[in-house]
Amino acid sequence: MEKYKLKNMDCASCAAKIENGVAKLEEVKFVSVNFANSSITIDTDDFQKVKKKINELEPEVEIVDQESEQEETDEEFIIKKELLKIGSIIALLIAGIIFKDSLHDTPYSFAEYIVFISIYLMSGWGVLKGAGKNIIRGQVFNEQFLMSVATLGAFAIHEMPEAVAVMVFFNVGEFFQDLAVHRSRRSIKKLLEIRPDSANLIIDGTVKQASPEDVNIGQKILIKPGEKIPLDGEVIEGKSMVDTSALTGESVPRSVKEGKPVMAGMINKSGTLTVKVTKLFGESSISKILDLVENATSKKAKTEKFITKFARYYTPAVVFGAILVAVLPPLLIEGEIFSVWIYRALIMLVVSCPCALVISIPLGYFGGIGGASRKGILIKGSNYLDTLTEVKKVVFDKTGTLTKGEFKVSEIIPKNGFTKNEVLEFAAYAESNSNHPIAQSILEAYNKNIEQKKIGSVTEISGHGIEAKIEGKIIIAGNDKLLHEKNIAHDKCNIDGTVVHIAVNNKYGGYIVISDSIKKDAASAIEELKKLGVKKTIMLTGDNSFAAESIAGKLNVDEVYSELLPEDKVKYIEKFIAESGKKEKVAFVGDGINDAPVLARADVGIAMGALGSDAAVETADVVLMNDTPSSVPMAIRIAKKTRGIVWQNIFFALGVKLLFIVLAAFGIATMWEAVFGDIGVALIAILNATRVLKM
Repeated sequence: MEKYKLKNMDCASCAAKIENGVAKLEEVKFVSVNFANSSITIDTDDFQKVKKKINELEPEVEIVDQESEQEETDEEFIIKKELLKIGSIIALLIAGIIFKDSLHDTPYSFAEYIVFISIYLMSGWGVLKGAGKNIIRGQVFNEQFLMSVATLGAFAIHEMPEAVAVMVFFNVGEFFQDLAVHRSRRSIKKLLEIRPDSANLIIDGTVKQASPEDVNIGQKILIKPGEKIPLDGEVIEGKSMVDTSALTGESVPRSVKEGKPVMAGMINKSGTLTVKVTKLFGESSISKILDLVENATSKKAKTEKFITKFARYYTPAVVFGAILVAVLPPLLIEGEIFSVWIYRALIMLVVSCPCALVISIPLGYFGGIGGASRKGILIKGSNYLDTLTEVKKVVFDKTGTLTKGEFKVSEIIPKNGFTKNEVLEFAAYAESNSNHPIAQSILEAYNKNIEQKKIGSVTEISGHGIEAKIEGKIIIAGNDKLLHEKNIAHDKCNIDGTVVHIAVNNKYGGYIVISDSIKKDAASAIEELKKLGVKKTIMLTGDNSFAAESIAGKLNVDEVYSELLPEDKVKYIEKFIAESGKKEKVAFVGDGINDAPVLARADVGIAMGALGSDAAVETADVVLMNDTPSSVPMAIRIAKKTRGIVWQNIFFALGVKLLFIVLAAFGIATMWEAVFGDIGVALIAILNATRVLKM
């Protein structure tokens, strides 16, 4: 799969035309054109054939490598140049209208034609040229064709000021549309500016500038105050405050010191840091973010696909409808004249351009994805934005999602003559080679060196615990289920908190309580979800039922299922999906470490704080970078607002256009009103779509 830039692609219908045309090539396995950032993602065996097809469809559009794209002209210069051109044309049009009668009454009445045709060509030559090229290629029905036929027809019936005005204001509309799209692209580019340009690489005690792509794992880099951190790594020297807002949306700086991880894209605010690189640039957090944001619009929502298809049939239907309006009434109704009905048909053509829909809808989804990313919520496609609006069940993992996942040994209860130190030591040796957070908390509490020679065989029993041979003794460290499976007598099963039971040579030695606190915004997140229309909140956990129900009660979760293996979670998700209606989607929220299968199976998989987990970023549909449960309702709220704005634009644009078509058919609307019916509606729809960016 390769990604390229499409230069000179300034029209949304052109993007749709390129995508549809290229998709029909046998050599193309996948294609997605992103109008919002002028790019094409493609999987093909014959790139030259693709290039040739794009040239056939849109000769002005050029496909180039990402790296070879030249910098765009300064925006202010473009605006001034375009405004000067449009202002001059409007001034000439006003002068022409003022002196129209004088020009018409002179002996040289052709002067009127010279003036208006000159203004018409100044404003509309590009449109006429584009329409002509499309007709030659057999692509007749598009907005350029509609504008050309409508304005040339107006000239033919001597409605020259109206014809010129339509073309002039079409140019004005195009300018504002381009400006809106340009600013939307700038907003995404601003986000992408978090990409670091260079790294201060430390080699033999000296510092030299290097590209982040050239730095290897294990090398050391120096980050000075005010600099962006270029690569993921671990602080080995220094302490500082870092600004994580570009990654997580959080405004409060975070403290880092020796031993703490840092991510590419963070900004070092105060002290100097020496960092040992732990990931190549291509695998770093920042690369994942850039890739997710840039490619998000390749997964299109059903609404976008519908509008693209709708525009293909809508425009020809309007053209044939206008022909019938121009021809049938004069033929069937006595006294009606062709010029009147041709004028009405021309108004219908002007007002019927689908620009408002074709541009504003992808712009709306693009804005929703961009707005969410600013708040630390990465949504992988506009299709997932639509799915989020239909979520009625939200299923949470417990540890690391609703709770902090910061395990600490809070209590050691010895039994049957064992001491606290013995229970902790047996547990530490049994868990010494495990990376599980519970194992790490036990090792932290033990805080002594582990003599590996004492450890014999170690068997991990999935979902239950560990059986290890330590200095000849058989040590069991696990949950209550494991004790029952091994027929080890013990006096207490239901204990509040996460519990590791210890047995030595089948004799119960006691248990260790591991505490984990609830995230401060977890309860409010559950409450907010219910306000947003989520019918049921559910918690799935491998923890014991007593501890799980205690947490669920504090958070007001509707249902809780405990003592689950990873595969059990998948079965429950499938059960919830089967029980839900067609328009009732199930979302799963997990911390992304062990939850990849469940994230993949849910209608929407939401990985929380999972930028460090490759599996989660690959599998999840939504990635929450700030690790807060409150981001889940925020993601749903953004999705609902985006979809609301998209449908507002659809109903508004179609409603106004239908109204003007009816008014034109009855002779009430003139060409001047038709300009508002087309350009005005498009501008309002585009401005409405850009509201999503400000969320």
